[in-house]
Amino acid sequence: MAGPGAGSVFRRGGVVLLVLGVLVGCDAGDVLVPNSGVAPPRALDAFYYAGAVTLTWELHPQWDGESFRVYGKRSSDADFFLVADVTNCSGGFCSYRDINISPGQTYEYYVAAFNSRTGEEVASDFAVEVFVPQPVPPPVPGDVDAVALDNAVYIVWNDRARQASDFEFYRIYMEGGDGSVILLGETDSEGFLDLLVENGNTYGYFVTSVDDQGHESEGSALAEATPRPDYHGEFLFAFEDVSESSGFIFQEQEALDPVVSGTDPNRHFRLEIDEDGWWLVPGPGVEVHQDAYFTTQLRCGPAADAGCLDLREAPGSNYAAQDIALFPEYSYVLRVPASGGGWRYGVIRVSHVGFAQDGAIAIFDWAYQLQIGNPALSPRQEWPSPRSPGG
Repeated sequence: MAGPGAGSVFRRGGVVLLVLGVLVGCDAGDVLVPNSGVAPPRALDAFYYAGAVTLTWELHPQWDGESFRVYGKRSSDADFFLVADVTNCSGGFCSYRDINISPGQTYEYYVAAFNSRTGEEVASDFAVEVFVPQPVPPPVPGDVDAVALDNAVYIVWNDRARQASDFEFYRIYMEGGDGSVILLGETDSEGFLDLLVENGNTYGYFVTSVDDQGHESEGSALAEATPRPDYHGEFLFAFEDVSESSGFIFQEQEALDPVVSGTDPNRHFRLEIDEDGWWLVPGPGVEVHQDAYFTTQLRCGPAADAGCLDLREAPGSNYAAQDIALFPEYSYVLRVPASGGGWRYGVIRVSHVGFAQDGAIAIFDWAYQLQIGNPALSPRQEWPSPRSPGG
């Protein structure tokens, strides 16, 4: 079929129109009122995304429930052909998604309103043209790791896919126990926090990258984690992103939640972020030691590697109520005022800083000395000399 069929109105440059099968001349800019009374679609538009061409159009104010016919062709073809009948319009708009397309081709479309009772149809004023590119996705994300936390898992990966000029975002998937795949969410950062897990169960994750035209990479290698209750794997959001989960209180019992609001007057510290990085900000009356200590574990137990390094004792001086920058693999000592006088000492060891879907986070292990004035953070041994992060 060459152009709109009999009983259609189709204008190309306002030169020739076909009305009820009769060719008539028309000057550019003329408006034709179909004598059939069928109202044509308006504001036809089209775009390519993720292996499909989507057409959208608006309903004419005089639309009376007619369906629509979508016509299309490759630009190299002579004739249009009927692609689909569309009836799913709502809110004054209609759409159609064409997946029967080939890469490297340009397609043309127009839409006609169709009256099934009379057989009459009226076409849009113009056709639209869309180029379908080759589906080349960004690189597959690499170094995917799943960090087990308390009733949560933090998935982190490298930024290799981000180096592609057309990179847009990542998709995070979970493998179900029955072999199913579940899309958990999307993010434009190299980290995702899954809070919909239960302690004691093992979860597997993989990540894909997506470009600005919807092309998705293959999945990354699978990373697994088993969340568990512990003083290990605590996490805070940055105060600027999720203030109600940015504060921390060293607790004397594991059953008590140490995560509090960043405005809680009893907080021992909170997490903040700015253009210079992640910061531990002491709470009211709390002081932090002004040196960061490189460690490989929070505590080195009997089965630890020979090179294991931890911080066994709190330093005796050089504390201040001053913010300190946080870096992975470093331990930080805080002293907390005890009721009745004296200090209690606590330590955190940062394992990760990064971004989840809701904002910046820090993940850390922690320990707290309950005896007032006792600087021992774990079984006594010489604690390492301070080193500057990165030194």
